[in-house]
Amino acid sequence: MNGNSRKNARNRPKPSIDGDEDHRPINTDKKSKLNLKREKNKNRSSSKFKLLLGFAISVFAFSTYFAYTFGMKSINYGTRKPRVITPFPAPKLMDLPQFQGDHKESLYWGTYRPHVYLGIRARTPQSLIAGIMWIGVKDGQYVMRHVCQDSDDLRTYGWTHHNGRDYGRQLIVDQGLTLETSFLKLRGKGSGYGGDWAVRIGLQSQKSDSNEDSWGTGHFFFYMADEGGHTISLNRDVLDIRESSLLASGSQKDVGGWQLHLESADNLEIHYAGFKTPHIHNLSDLVQVTLAHQIRSLSRLELPDNPGHSPNILVFQISAMVPFQADFAFVSGTDMKSSLIEERISSLTGENLSKELVRKKNEFEDRFQRCFNLTDKVDSEATTVGEATIANLIGGIGYFYGQSKISVPQKADIKGDDYLLYFPAELYTAVPSRGVFPRGFLWDEGFHQLLIWRWDVRISLDIIGHWLDLLNIDGWIPREQILGAEALSKVPEEWVPQHPTNGNPPTLFLVLHDLVFGIKMGKFSAAESSEISSFLEHAYIRLDAWFKWFNTSQSGKDPDSYFWHGRNNVTNRELNPKTLSSGLDDYPRASHPNGDERHVDLRCWMLLAADCLQTIVKVTDIDNELGKEYGYTVKQLSNFEILNKMHFDEAVGAYFDFGNHTEKVRLRSQMKMNGNHASKEMVREVLEEPKLQFVPHFGYVSLFPLMGKLIPPESWILGKQLDLISNRSVLWTNYGIRSLSKTSSIYMKYNTEHDAPYWRGTVWINMNYMILSALHHYSEVDGPYKLRARTIYDELRSNLIRNIIQNYYKTGYIWEQYDQKTGKGKGVRQFTGWSSLVVLIMSESYSSNWGISNS
Repeated sequence: MNGNSRKNARNRPKPSIDGDEDHRPINTDKKSKLNLKREKNKNRSSSKFKLLLGFAISVFAFSTYFAYTFGMKSINYGTRKPRVITPFPAPKLMDLPQFQGDHKESLYWGTYRPHVYLGIRARTPQSLIAGIMWIGVKDGQYVMRHVCQDSDDLRTYGWTHHNGRDYGRQLIVDQGLTLETSFLKLRGKGSGYGGDWAVRIGLQSQKSDSNEDSWGTGHFFFYMADEGGHTISLNRDVLDIRESSLLASGSQKDVGGWQLHLESADNLEIHYAGFKTPHIHNLSDLVQVTLAHQIRSLSRLELPDNPGHSPNILVFQISAMVPFQADFAFVSGTDMKSSLIEERISSLTGENLSKELVRKKNEFEDRFQRCFNLTDKVDSEATTVGEATIANLIGGIGYFYGQSKISVPQKADIKGDDYLLYFPAELYTAVPSRGVFPRGFLWDEGFHQLLIWRWDVRISLDIIGHWLDLLNIDGWIPREQILGAEALSKVPEEWVPQHPTNGNPPTLFLVLHDLVFGIKMGKFSAAESSEISSFLEHAYIRLDAWFKWFNTSQSGKDPDSYFWHGRNNVTNRELNPKTLSSGLDDYPRASHPNGDERHVDLRCWMLLAADCLQTIVKVTDIDNELGKEYGYTVKQLSNFEILNKMHFDEAVGAYFDFGNHTEKVRLRSQMKMNGNHASKEMVREVLEEPKLQFVPHFGYVSLFPLMGKLIPPESWILGKQLDLISNRSVLWTNYGIRSLSKTSSIYMKYNTEHDAPYWRGTVWINMNYMILSALHHYSEVDGPYKLRARTIYDELRSNLIRNIIQNYYKTGYIWEQYDQKTGKGKGVRQFTGWSSLVVLIMSESYSSNWGISNS
């Protein structure tokens, strides 16, 4: 199964039961139309707040909140700005003092372009950017490598080390060629804002079976580009690094004057080309066209040594006999007195760079052991995989800036396009996969941060703050963030618009819950605890609005019930209409979506969120009265009797969704006339009337009460869950817990003729992590199932680690999912998003209980 299915699922939620939108099959190529009927006459003006650097104390934030709650409802926007694109009326979290000063400057430069094999930029909308390309060979043809793509079929690529701040080392193996890229950042005397940085690129040839080098001359391209369009100056028409190491220079608002230098002990041949274009995301195409012209005209594979007119992009072609190595040094603040340029270049190149890279490598490995403490838990092979996995997650953090496209309803009183532009926003975030999903995904991010907060809690808070600043006035956050031209270039246009009736699992509460628990248990230093508490205190207003959006927009008919809105209730193409907003895509729910549905996973997510908000009140200076409402919600949602009444089937001993359902549904072939031509298509056929009942599909959704540790340890229901998990005819495999039971009528079934099963049997690491977290909990609390939970835990943990490591050494990658029959990696390769949770599984570091505030 390839990555396209995940891409399709992630980008095309189609709401249906929430309004009178266009009810077409979910796999149509036309854009979805959303119903915003409830919003039509509610356009209101937001208050204009000045950003206060010091924020004063929490009283200010809460006075803002009450102004929003009680004052905003009487204001009407008229035709000026629809609510859906109106920012939440509160000071931005990223304007908090803890994210300014040294913290902000220390993170200014980074490898924040995860979609390319090596890309450097600053955390600012109009940045200088740098990167590499190289010429590889595939099927006997020269090919340009630049943007990470699964179709490149590299033997492996990724960071072996990365600390998220000032160092990273990456290995790329392309057929017989190995590239090693290293990134180092230094802030010292004389440097401009954000400091200086260096990139070392080394090319080596892999030996072939005949022990002959498979490469002669190697070529790679290093470029500098200015997103603001400012001119970059070439040092001279003919470059000779023996005479001068200076390649290019320019000036940029944040960093002042800057210079790019190249040093190497090898005999390098250098060519160059300049371009003037705002379309930096098409740079590899420009280079390929230029090279093709050179080959046709001069029979030479080299750039034309033409800087062009006022270029904002300079590309340098570096050629030499393999192996060779080159050091690029970027120095800022060169227009200042006492800039000490020569000393700074020396510290960023040659032997000094080598020593610093070794020191940083050792620091990374020491930090990894301190953070995850794998000694005596796994062997050295597993440790190596663990280091590469966390490095790829950290190295995959990107910075994006732009405006999301928000789908508007067909009947909305808005003229022009069928989408609105969200307010301009920046996003600093980890990404699920550099090759296929190099952008922000809301439900993935919570799982990413379970690792990142353990590595660097300040980076984690920074990322969470960026996400919460995306909140609109109604408390909604667009579930997928495709910001800026580079991110948009990776996504088909019809999949870009986001739908404001659809949510995503609020997994950020997993992380915030852990942070609150960490404060209570004294896991942080005094300074860290103070920063976390301050962040939580100021974030509360946004978290409260986010919760209330879920509590109203995703509520069910019965009190304290919830269901994922956005399912297509008129499709005649899908075997079981998808529930994309749940994050579990094609996991089977009720066959006939309607407002009677109750989804057990969303109910558990809401309990987690309410419990987290209640606990934040307890550990901060927030008025305790504000937590009482959440205390009541927690009490209701954690009530075991109510949970069982709504979702537990005693006859089966399992938790299920509830809805209008029949098992008598199938796909059948039907002839369709298209003019004079007939063709076959698969349509859904319903063989009996659905009725309200439990939806009898056992799998990950059924395990949410277990994953949330909501089942009392003495309950027979816990014993039954352990029986079902460990049953090979149900969920157990030698490679992890499968997503859907083999007994399900939809197990591994296609949802349409071409829509292969996704969450219908394969093994997913994020859910297995939460299952292990629960088993670990029940193996340590007193109860009749303590020893059984431990036995299952040990075997499941061992199976998961063994299979992931075997796949890594066999294929060179961590995968999106794993086959339940063979253990083979499936879906997207280089998926070091939530599959990185294997590191926490190795270290036995699990999330806190969802009802911890009551203990």
